[in-house]
Amino acid sequence: MLRVSNHFPSNHHEVGRFGLVMEIRCVAVIGAGTMGAGIAQVCAQSGWKTHLFDAFPEGLERGMQRINAFWDKGIARGKTTTEQKEEWSNNLHSFADMALAVAEADLVIEAVPEIPELKHSIFSELDRLAPPHALLGTNTSSLSIADIAAATSRPENVIGMHFFNPVPIMKLLELVRHDLTSEATITAAQSAGAAMGKTTILVKDIPGFATSRLGVALGNEAIRMLSDGVASAKDIDTAMVLGYKHPMGPLALSDLVGLDVRRDILKNLQSSFNDDAYAPHPLLEKLVAAGRLGKKTGIGIYDWSSGEAEETELPE
Repeated sequence: MLRVSNHFPSNHHEVGRFGLVMEIRCVAVIGAGTMGAGIAQVCAQSGWKTHLFDAFPEGLERGMQRINAFWDKGIARGKTTTEQKEEWSNNLHSFADMALAVAEADLVIEAVPEIPELKHSIFSELDRLAPPHALLGTNTSSLSIADIAAATSRPENVIGMHFFNPVPIMKLLELVRHDLTSEATITAAQSAGAAMGKTTILVKDIPGFATSRLGVALGNEAIRMLSDGVASAKDIDTAMVLGYKHPMGPLALSDLVGLDVRRDILKNLQSSFNDDAYAPHPLLEKLVAAGRLGKKTGIGIYDWSSGEAEETELPE
C-alpha cells in the first residue's frame, strides 16, 4: 500500500513489486495551464514537494499567479490562513527545465492540451528522464491511455488521471486503466487520489471513458436546445442545477472546460465509434471558429468579462 509522507528526505525511495515507489514525496506536474496549475495546487496542499513545469515561461508565470490568486481569495474569504498559504507555497516550485522538474519525482502528472502527438512526445521524454519507480499519469479526458503508454518502455506504470475543473474544488478523479496497467499502479494512483482528497473511480480505456462521454453528450444537447430556442442559456443551466442537483449547468460548464476541448472530444468520439450522434452541433463549431472558447477567452456561450456568466448574442 502506498504511504503518503509530508517529509522530503528525497534521496531514498522504498520500492515495491513492479518497481513502483511506495511513498510519494515529490510530484511533478507537466503543463501549467488551468488544469496543470490546479493539479499542482492540490498536490502542494497535500503536503508534497511539488514541481510545476511548463515549456513556455509566460505560461509558467500565469500558472503560478493563478495558484497564488486562488490562495489569496481563500484567505480573503476566511477559508484558509496566511500560515497555510506559506506552508503550501514552500511546497511549490516552478521549473523551466523538464529534466530538473522530474528528476526526483515519485509521481508525474501530465496536463498539456489534448494533442496526441504532444502527449506521446512528452511521455517518450518522461520515460527517459523520470526515475524508474515513478508513477506516470496523464490528465486526458478522451485520448487512448494505451497509445500514450506505448511511447514508454514502462507501460505498466502509466495510468489515466482525469481531474475535473476547477481541480481544487471538484472531488472526482477518474482513473483510466489500459490493458498493461499494473495492479500496483492502480493501487498507487487510488492512494494518491485519496491523499489529495479526491474520490476515485476506475474505468476502462475506451473512447471518452465514463465521464467525458456523459458530459460532452449532455453539453452538446444543451447547445442544441439553445440553438433551437427551447430556452435561454441561463434557464437551461438553472433547470439542471435546481432540477437535477448538478453543481453547474451544462452550458456554463462547457464554457469553463473550453468549447474547443468539448468540440475535440466530440469529434474523437464520433470517429472512434463511427457514430454521428456525437457530431458537434453547428453552433459549437461556429463558436470555436469565432475564437469564442469560453471563460479562458472571456467569451463563449456566455460573456465572462465581468467575471460572472452573462448572456450574450450568439453567432447566427
